Order: sequence, then structure tokens, then C-alpha cells
Amino acid sequence: MNRNSNAYTFLFAIILVVVVASLLAFVSESTKEKRAMNVKLEKMQSILSTIGVDVSREECGVLFKKYIKEELSLKEDGSVDTTIKAFDINLKHETKKAVNEQRFPIYVAEKDGKKFYVVPLFGAGLWDAIWGYISLADDENTVVGASFDHKGETPGLGAEINQSWFEDQFIDEQIMEGSKFVSVKVVKGGTPTSDKHGVDAISGGTITSDGVSLMIEERLQRYLAYFKNN
Repeated sequence: MNRNSNAYTFLFAIILVVVVASLLAFVSESTKEKRAMNVKLEKMQSILSTIGVDVSREECGVLFKKYIKEELSLKEDGSVDTTIKAFDINLKHETKKAVNEQRFPIYVAEKDGKKFYVVPLFGAGLWDAIWGYISLADDENTVVGASFDHKGETPGLGAEINQSWFEDQFIDEQIMEGSKFVSVKVVKGGTPTSDKHGVDAISGGTITSDGVSLMIEERLQRYLAYFKNN
């Protein structure tokens, strides 16, 4: 075949595409199990971090079993669905269902003789999904810790939600005002230290900050029935 012909060029391009695609598919499949394990360990790390346990990926498997005493899948009425494992629930898919069809995972932890409740979060930022975990003390009101992450928020702006300076603001905030659920809001312009229901928003990241507020409020209200009956 004439190497200067169009036919040769097209054939060479097709062969190259097939070879590269095959190699990529092979690499993806061969690392699939390892990637899934990394996602699992990262999830454990994030859950533990909200109760003040910061560990490496190598340690988190053992320490997760040590501190997490129960993993529950809740129904809308707060009862437990024993047919579904909480850790296996994918909130990205779950939140697309009707509320009465969703299952709400919660992790009951114990540390230094104290009980904590860790609630997974999922919502929308400016450009894509945001998610995280927030833990409550045994009073089912006081925030012990929070961990957030994102897929595509703007560096230096909305992407700041996974920085400690932002996450640490949630510590000791409260989601209840008396018997009324008020959640914790991310407030533009700042909040006074006396405000137990608000934290400072990210400068220049208003939409992402609002997304965090909505995510926390929408998710936590789904657990009120469980807390009421627990």
C-alpha cells in the first residue's frame, strides 16, 4: 500500500486508535479493584475525621471497625432497613429517588466513652457535585466535626470547602434552636461568635457556600425522625 495515500493514513489512524483504546481499557480494568479500595478507604478516612480521628489509609480499615459501632440504613420514618448496608449506599444515585424510596445511611461512633452520629451529605455546588460528612454529639444537636469535598469547584474560591479553616468553623455549632430544627447556615458577610447556627461563607464562593447550606439542611432533616425516636 502506498504510504502517501489517504487510505494508508486512515488505516494507520484506525489501527492506532484501536490499540490505544485497548491499552486504556486494559489498564482501567486491571486497576479497577485497587481504585475501588482507595475510594472505600478515603470514605472511611472522611467519616473518622469528623469525630477527630485522623489516620492514614493504611490504618483506617482497622480504626474504622474500632470506632464505628453501628452502620444503619434508615427509612423516611426513622426505622432501620436491615436489608441494605449503609456503607454501600451511593448518595449520588439515592438522592435522585423519591424521598420515601430513599435510604439514609448513618454511622454511630464511640470515642473516649462518648457517642457520635455521622451523617453523609450530598448536594450541588457551582459547577458539579459536592459531598461530605457531618458528625453530631450524643445530644443530637451539637456539631462535632465536618468534612467536605467537591468534584469541580473553582480553585481558591468554592474549592475551599475542603480546607480545614472552613470545615473547623462547624465545630460546636448547633442544628436545633430549642425544639426547632434550624440547621447550620453558611452566611455571606460573616456571623457573630454568639451565633450557634451560622458560619462564615467563602469569599467569592457564594454559590458553593449556599450549596453547602442547602446540602446540610436537606440531608439532616431526613434524620430528625430517627433522632426523635432514638
